[in-house]
Amino acid sequence: MSRTIVVTGAASGIGAATRDRLERSGHRVIGVDLRNSDIDADLGTVEGRTGMVDQVTRLAPDGIDAVLAGAGISAQGMERETIGINYFGAVATLEGLRPLLAKSARPRAVAICSTAAILPSNAQVVELCLAGKEEAAREAMANDGGNAYSTSKNALSQWVRRAAVQPEWGGAGILLNGIGPGVVKTPMTTPLLSQPDMVKLINQSNPIAVNEYAGPEQIAELLDFLLNMENNYLLGQLIFIDGGSDAILRPRQV
Repeated sequence: MSRTIVVTGAASGIGAATRDRLERSGHRVIGVDLRNSDIDADLGTVEGRTGMVDQVTRLAPDGIDAVLAGAGISAQGMERETIGINYFGAVATLEGLRPLLAKSARPRAVAICSTAAILPSNAQVVELCLAGKEEAAREAMANDGGNAYSTSKNALSQWVRRAAVQPEWGGAGILLNGIGPGVVKTPMTTPLLSQPDMVKLINQSNPIAVNEYAGPEQIAELLDFLLNMENNYLLGQLIFIDGGSDAILRPRQV
């Protein structure tokens, strides 16, 4: 049965691969990105987030069946923007579209987190994020000058775990989960993978047990399942799809 699914970050990388897979299966996808999508919106701003929700509501007034919060950035010198998009943009997407999800008979939601969530992060900024203090979190991250990506993904992973079991999410039958991709060959990572020194650092922070990094279409396979699954019992999980990085770095974790 065809479902209506919102995908943010739909213009490239994992988002684009997921959109392609879903559409080939006959689903209707409403794509959101900065440009070249059904809805052009900057999720790093309050105005962009509000406009996105309004436009999705206009395009799908009877509700949506699933949402993938996949928009994200990773760039040096953009610490404020990284917190704004990766955490607050993702949370605003999921919370803002939750009323539309509630109209579905089988609502599902997924946030793209990262194996970076288990790397060093700024605990103060994480707590500010979870408290909903966006400007303070942005400012503190800018003053820190590092670990913005891992901090944003750590905060988002914690938010998913906390929100998923609340009455308005799991209690309402809306199953919310996160995935933790490792290094994936996307436009965001391709420039890094061409630099030998950077590859050496990546191999240290994200060691893998398999022979090569995944392409985005491999991540899309897992997302397809989570956005369309029929069970009513899988929620609040951060599922690592990382070539073994988490198992190598945290062998005692259960």
